[in-house]
Amino acid sequence: MCKGKTIEVSLYIEREGKWSVFPKYKMDVAEEPIDEYLSYRLIEPGYELYRQVGLYQRNLTNFDVQTIYENNRAFNRPENHCVNCHNYQNYSTKRMLFHVRAAMGGTIFAEGGKITKMNLKNDSILSSSVYPSWHPTKDWVVFSSNQTGQIFHILDTDKIEVLDYGSDLIFYNVGTREISNILKTPADLETFPCWNPAGDRVYYCVAHREDFLENPDSTHSKLAVQSPQKFLYNIMSIPFDTLTMTFGAPQMEVPCTEIERSASVPRISPDGRYLLFTLGKYGQFHIWHKSADLYVKDLQTGYIYPLVEANSSNVDSYHSWSSNGRWIVFSSRRDDGSFTRPYFTYFDKNGKSHKAFMLPQEDPEHNIMLFKSYNVPELTKDAVPFTCEQFREAIYNQEGDTVAYKEIRKF
Repeated sequence: MCKGKTIEVSLYIEREGKWSVFPKYKMDVAEEPIDEYLSYRLIEPGYELYRQVGLYQRNLTNFDVQTIYENNRAFNRPENHCVNCHNYQNYSTKRMLFHVRAAMGGTIFAEGGKITKMNLKNDSILSSSVYPSWHPTKDWVVFSSNQTGQIFHILDTDKIEVLDYGSDLIFYNVGTREISNILKTPADLETFPCWNPAGDRVYYCVAHREDFLENPDSTHSKLAVQSPQKFLYNIMSIPFDTLTMTFGAPQMEVPCTEIERSASVPRISPDGRYLLFTLGKYGQFHIWHKSADLYVKDLQTGYIYPLVEANSSNVDSYHSWSSNGRWIVFSSRRDDGSFTRPYFTYFDKNGKSHKAFMLPQEDPEHNIMLFKSYNVPELTKDAVPFTCEQFREAIYNQEGDTVAYKEIRKF
């Protein structure tokens, strides 16, 4: 009714039988709608341990919340497991995946009315599959494979550091159940892959550690802990030929090391024009970095700039586009510095962000009383077609099918 128009708001408050009026203000209503559903994980914002975590989906046209999957309402050590990295193909829940770690571990694929648990580990790849990106049309997924550790700051406003001391890019063919290395390099740490909308290029972050070449693999975790500020991630891309299934030579997209900064989570807008990412002082796990802000690169002009109207003085990080490219959802700690909450910004046709606002709640005290952090916000056009019970059945009762290794053609 009001799309493309301006709403004028008048606020009146009654206190002890007397009415007060506040200055009127205006809100512009966008022409373009946002996708109806927002998926996210809720997790206690602790540093060492987790207890109860779950994946949920909010209907943005109302206040309904669907539980995609929860691990334990009551703590049960033998069945304790984490769920993370939910990902969808082309803004639709018709093909989705997420990881289960620890007890009953595996990667859960849900498509075509069926849920399958897969064991994506293989002796030929570095470690487990971690950060995923579905190809926009094919049954292919690119993952990073990461060896990860944590350190804790004593004298720093950033409380914790999450570090990779090894990470590669891997390719998984869902149809043939074959896994392949794309980039396997001891001194280059590749992570956070993302397909472009055309499905012919993968964007990713990479940090180079020359000292990893000079020392045995067994010391890399120690080197990472000793010098976390040395991890500066550039954004690169690698072309892909869908007919021959061949990856080309990597090329630089955002040379962050030239300005002594570090990038994380590249995401390409649905029209293929804008590269959205987080920029911080160092590292790639920017959800813990107060320096983290949202930036975009215009892939037509090469111009790189911050999303000023969306950013704050605290953490602004993990983000995703709406299917029409006019909205961005991201995680922010601007409210209290401890809990991440989903914020939205309108991204207009001129590439400009607009004032960000928090996910609306039916109860205005909801976020204050919810002692959990939202993370990995993902917008989709439709609702997840499986119940929590169906996912639980697969997680608890399927062993996890294995995969075969296959060499993939590269430049």
